Amino acid sequence: MRIFENMESRVRGYIRSFPVIFKSAKGAMLVDEMDKEYIDFFAGAGTLNYGHNNKMISNAMIEYLQNDGVLHGLDMATTAKKNFLYKFTETILEPRQLDYKLQFTGPTGTNAVETALKLARMVKGRSNIVCFTNGYHGLTMGSLAITGNNHYRDEAYISRSNVSFMPYDNYLGPDCNTLALFRRMLEDNSSGLDLPAAVILETIQAEGGVNIASRRWLKELSEICYEFDILLIVDDIQVGNGRSGDFFSFEEAGIKPDIICLSKAIGGGLPLAFILLRPDLDQWKPGEHTGTFRGNNLAFVASTQALSYWDTNDLSEAIQYKGAVLDRELNTIAKEFPELNASVRGRGMIYGFEIPERGLSNQISERCFENGLVIELAGAEDQVLKFLPPLVIDEETLLKGIGIVKQSIAEILQEKQDNLKGEF
Repeated sequence: MRIFENMESRVRGYIRSFPVIFKSAKGAMLVDEMDKEYIDFFAGAGTLNYGHNNKMISNAMIEYLQNDGVLHGLDMATTAKKNFLYKFTETILEPRQLDYKLQFTGPTGTNAVETALKLARMVKGRSNIVCFTNGYHGLTMGSLAITGNNHYRDEAYISRSNVSFMPYDNYLGPDCNTLALFRRMLEDNSSGLDLPAAVILETIQAEGGVNIASRRWLKELSEICYEFDILLIVDDIQVGNGRSGDFFSFEEAGIKPDIICLSKAIGGGLPLAFILLRPDLDQWKPGEHTGTFRGNNLAFVASTQALSYWDTNDLSEAIQYKGAVLDRELNTIAKEFPELNASVRGRGMIYGFEIPERGLSNQISERCFENGLVIELAGAEDQVLKFLPPLVIDEETLLKGIGIVKQSIAEILQEKQDNLKGEF
């Protein structure tokens, strides 16, 4: 590991949580240079919904490369982009009766968010954006301004102007409708809230701690945006692409956002990001928003193959089934270890296991890694174990991974008990 310590910036993060050198990966498994295997409940922070080195996707990319397919084309027309546009339209948009245009941005999620914010402000002629507590939207300047976590925010390098935070669903407890506050502030000319160009949110806050907005709350938010002529932007970068059980996380609520941000798993494991926008919002001048890597042709090839998983309902049904397995098993663990005071929440195949005791989730995550499981943390205090396995993981491997979590919890709690006994 010395080369990484000597040559790579201190900003590196995940390598500190998972301090081995990985050499290969397949499906839901990772292998390090010592040939130790790890079950992957991290999945590239939600990028690898279809698993590592998915054979169907890899074969399509290999064939494309062997045929000298265009790799870099800026926003020029290519066969790879044409095939992707047809597939996305026919498989995703048309069956859901969604009418959107696609705008390809730079290759990462934060590029999609920045584009959505810029477009909303341009179209509405207003600068204010409303976002929500515990939201995470990326770490470039505009995206960081609407990200809540204090770990990433610093007055020295972020402009906090033209952004207003509102409480997310359940932020003030189950008996408080936080949208009543939002509506009241919009109605009151003395509230200090400038009429926003847009509201942006994740329907399931992943990095924020797996906080889930209810269907009722999302419907009401959509109605408020319509009533006050505010654009509704859904950041579906981490919890879209099937993670919730539906392709889009907002489908269950029956709403239709004005703009949708997609990245991570949409590229089939490769960098790809774009926004979906209502056709009437497409008011750009040619070249007004650009970027050298806006559209990754190899990712178009990978994504076109990955989208074939959505030709039927089989994957969606499998996600719902395995999500129920996660829910059942995690609640069983919470009951088996009442001293944790743990709570379980999730939808589809994103689940959070929250442990209030400061630092305990981190100890468990570290022990899980020692025992052969990669799992990351979420929440403002890293108090939530975040379960994010590939959507295509088989049930046996899923249960084995959950078993490692249970084993690790038992070991940590036993050691704590032994230490207490040793003090007396």
